[in-house]
Amino acid sequence: MIYDISMKIHPDMPVYKNREEKKPVFETVKTFEHDGVFETNLTFNLHTGTHIDYPLHTIKGGYNSYNHSLEPFLGTAKVIDVTHVKDGITENELIHHDIQENDFIIFKTKNSFSEKFLFDFTYLEKTGARYLVEKKVRGVGIDALGIERDQPNHPTHDTLLSKDIIILEGVRLKEVPEGLYELIMLPLNIDDVEALPVRAILKTL
Repeated sequence: MIYDISMKIHPDMPVYKNREEKKPVFETVKTFEHDGVFETNLTFNLHTGTHIDYPLHTIKGGYNSYNHSLEPFLGTAKVIDVTHVKDGITENELIHHDIQENDFIIFKTKNSFSEKFLFDFTYLEKTGARYLVEKKVRGVGIDALGIERDQPNHPTHDTLLSKDIIILEGVRLKEVPEGLYELIMLPLNIDDVEALPVRAILKTL
């Protein structure tokens, strides 16, 4: 079975903290009546919808999408159901799950069951991020438009990105059961930026 875990891009989609400047803008620039063809311009923030963060997002001088390899974005992934967690996912929560070196961990939380932005979204707390670094995972995904909230100086981002651990934000997991999957996520080939939109899917093994 194939699960498309990407957010659909449209003008009224949920965006981080409902900020107007993060909403995608569609502009019709050619029509059949005037031009014989139909064309649309799309303007949106690279952190809108399903996307990955590079270290440059929160670390000054960190690397970005320049010459990035696709290899880390392919392979198996573990979806971990933490829908019972109401606030931050901590180390104490993670020690109860089977997390191994090189795993790509994707957290399914209460966030996947809302079509609106949740200001109290479940996030990865800094102790949870440190635990995942100790486990040497290759990537972390979450069904929120941010992997952390209300943490001064974004320690979750910095902890993961400083160790070249991929951060995948904005996935949708409502219909996805906990388990092991094949993950395929292909970022757009945009050079020299701190984040990239991705189309991400999970395939049952």
